[in-house]
Amino acid sequence: MTAPPSFRTRRSLSLTWRVIALSSLLLLVLVSLFTWIGHQNLTRQFEQSRMQHHARQQREIDLALRRSEETLRQLATLAAASPRLGPSLQAADAEGIRDALRPQWPSLQLDAGVDEILVLDAQGRTLAGWGEGQSDNHRPLEAWTDRVMSTEMPVTTLRCAAGCRQYAAVPVLVEGASVGLVVLSRSLADVIRQARSVSGSEIALIVSDRPAEGAEPDARRLDDWQGRVLALTRQADGPALLREAAHRTSLEALTEGPLRLRHAGRLEELTAARLEEDRDRRGTGYFLLISDITEQVRAIDQDTRLLLGAGVSGWLAAELLLLVILLGPMGRLRRVAAVLPTLARGGFEQARDTIPQQASRLPDEIDVLEDTTLELSRQLEQLEREVQARGEQLAERVDELARERDFVGSLLDTARVFIIAQDGAGRISLVNAHALSVLGVHEDMLIGRRFDDIFPLPGRSPVAASRDAEQEERGLLTPEGREHTIVWYHAPLPSGEAHSLARISVGLDITERKAAEGRLTWLAERDPLTELYNRRYFQEAIQQALNADVGGAVLLLDLDQFKDVNELSGHHAGDRLLREVASLLQFHLGHHHCIARLGGDEFAILLRGVDADRAIAIARQCNQLLEGLHFTAGGRRHRAVASIGIAQYPLHGETPADLMASADVAMYKAKEHGPQRWHLLSTLENAKDELQQRVYWVERLRRALQDDDFVLMAQPIVRLEDRDVKHYEVLVRMREEDGSLVSPAHFIPVAERNGMIVELDRWVLRHSLRALCSLQERGISLSVNLSGQSLHDKGLEQFLAEELASSGADPHHLILEVTETAAVTDFSTARGVLQTMRDLGCRTALDDFGVGFSSFHYLGQLPVDYIKIDGSFIRSLTLDPDNRVIVQAIADIAAGFGKQAIAEFVDQEPLVPLLRDYGITYGQGYHLGRPRPLEEALSRPA
Repeated sequence: MTAPPSFRTRRSLSLTWRVIALSSLLLLVLVSLFTWIGHQNLTRQFEQSRMQHHARQQREIDLALRRSEETLRQLATLAAASPRLGPSLQAADAEGIRDALRPQWPSLQLDAGVDEILVLDAQGRTLAGWGEGQSDNHRPLEAWTDRVMSTEMPVTTLRCAAGCRQYAAVPVLVEGASVGLVVLSRSLADVIRQARSVSGSEIALIVSDRPAEGAEPDARRLDDWQGRVLALTRQADGPALLREAAHRTSLEALTEGPLRLRHAGRLEELTAARLEEDRDRRGTGYFLLISDITEQVRAIDQDTRLLLGAGVSGWLAAELLLLVILLGPMGRLRRVAAVLPTLARGGFEQARDTIPQQASRLPDEIDVLEDTTLELSRQLEQLEREVQARGEQLAERVDELARERDFVGSLLDTARVFIIAQDGAGRISLVNAHALSVLGVHEDMLIGRRFDDIFPLPGRSPVAASRDAEQEERGLLTPEGREHTIVWYHAPLPSGEAHSLARISVGLDITERKAAEGRLTWLAERDPLTELYNRRYFQEAIQQALNADVGGAVLLLDLDQFKDVNELSGHHAGDRLLREVASLLQFHLGHHHCIARLGGDEFAILLRGVDADRAIAIARQCNQLLEGLHFTAGGRRHRAVASIGIAQYPLHGETPADLMASADVAMYKAKEHGPQRWHLLSTLENAKDELQQRVYWVERLRRALQDDDFVLMAQPIVRLEDRDVKHYEVLVRMREEDGSLVSPAHFIPVAERNGMIVELDRWVLRHSLRALCSLQERGISLSVNLSGQSLHDKGLEQFLAEELASSGADPHHLILEVTETAAVTDFSTARGVLQTMRDLGCRTALDDFGVGFSSFHYLGQLPVDYIKIDGSFIRSLTLDPDNRVIVQAIADIAAGFGKQAIAEFVDQEPLVPLLRDYGITYGQGYHLGRPRPLEEALSRPA
């Protein structure tokens, strides 16, 4: 039993005060945020109202100026309309002019505020005047005169120099013609008073100009603005305020926006409005509005403080309420918290005594926590007793696992296979003693290393090429430099992870088997004597060339005096000559062309993509090479001379057999030609005969299928142990009109080329099943060959099922044979068809096995019951040791895959005991039984 955990006593802050502190912080942040937002809203509203107020003031000032200007123009028009003014002005009578306007001057001066009246003639000379104007003498009287006299329209303008005055110039008309003009002017005092009353702000009139040189200092001058105050409605502290404002900003800036500044304890806002002026101005006039906004800003600050006070009051009230709510529950919670460490130390009884059991009508979360703590104390007490009991059981189980571990470790180290465990990343986590001994390393050097680094994958294996593969082959190089091939079987290791990639790998050393397979494959494709390709491989190469449809040629070479070499110098000399010829051809032509020895003294060369001229050139080259070969044996010198037949494809043959036959004809013609020693088969020589033969056999085959002109033959397949016959292979022959039988070599190729082979296969199956129906009670089985095209017959399964049902034949007594070449050429289709046949109850066989050695792995995956060893290996079995190695290997492989072997072409008795020694169950050949008609073969013993 483990000791209870120890707890440190440390200072802590109560959860209640943590909640209060955090909530206070949050509320204070929210109060501050809301107060700031409120203050910003009030400020924004105040700014918007001030901008609207400034715009309204600008409009009122502009309106007052326009009204004053219009009034002045009207007064000037009235003065110009005096009855005696026009004639006096026309006569240049100054006294008459004064008499005409003297009665109006007092009224204009006192009531309208006119400061000056001038009367000018048409040339702009002053003839009379009243009042005093500005101190400058730069009034543009001549310009006004020219403008008024030319347009006969009044002119009004505002000029600011020593002061700001409004002018109105009106023409004096006599009989519709202008004879002079009247000019009135007045100051802006009335405009200032009206603007003050309308805007409610103090008004200052400022002229911006440069002081004259030598001018005396003026208290009203503002040097920062380069101007002078002409009028000011706030005389007490206005000048000081203006000087402070001039120090801070410019008049142009004030026209763009207001300036706020503290002055005499008040917040003042200043804005400026530019006055319109004429083109020859000497200065610029501005209306300056001074507004006291102290109260408005103070009201905003008061509202902000009020909002902040309300928020703080709400925060305090909320925190007090929260404190009152939490005091009781948090006290109970602290009690539970104090009990938990006691409970962890094993004080179950003490924990139950500390927490009282109360019956509450409306239980809350703390009641649930208290009840749970009490229940937990009871369960922990029970669990502690169970853990103590389980601990004793676990100790016993650990002893058992230790014994099992020792047993498994001994098993792993004893097994003579590689056993390696990998983690999810492919790193080695366990390795047995056999693997360590083969690798010659210590376990520490392998643990943690990647499996792929120790056992590299040489390439994309046809079995598997990824971590998901259950089986794959990998290479291994031992410290002694030996190369091994290991076949690995992988299985996932169970673990707690759902998608773990950990696995255990078991490896078998198949180095010797791979070497045997490689040797068998080499022997299947090569001629052992010359190491050139053999006839079977050469025919396959021709078929590939025909399928590529690029055209080319085949050269067939026959050594003319080879028989003399064997007879005069012995067979060993003949073999040496064949090797030298093969070496010579391979050295000069083997890099670009396929060279094969067909048997005896016959060689063949496949030329891809060449025309007739190139084929002839290569034939001549071969003759030159052979003539340069100086062969000496037994003191005799022999010449290597060859006759070469040339056949082009597809011109001279569309199948390997046809093409080789054409090349053979050409070769014999080369022998007849003598000195040339080569012959290119002409199209005219065989085209007509070949066409007639093809047409004949196509029509003959079609008629035979219609009239059932076929005969089934049966050849016994003998069990070698006791010579018992329970198994026959069905062969087909064509019946001629005279009753003779035609070999299938004549019509089977035609049927394959013209697509009638599938129909022929169905004919053979149908009649074989009818015969099998009467033979199956005697335990006799029939073996029927299927062509490669029938493997692609989608209706074959249904056809066979219907024929089995209609004939009543037992499918177990039917054996369907396919050739190894057809099966491997389209492996997936062949496997599917064979499996379908087996699902129907039939047995299957792989015919001509060994001619291709395509892959022994495919043999394990093909669903066949029998393997028929090709007769080319059986014929010379007693003489050729290489064939004995091949047949022995095939027999062992068949037995390893659980399949029975049948040897073909058993034509002599010495082969029978040899085949029995190899473990071959059945034999077939002329020595054991020749093919006979099916009825005859099955009516009496073979």
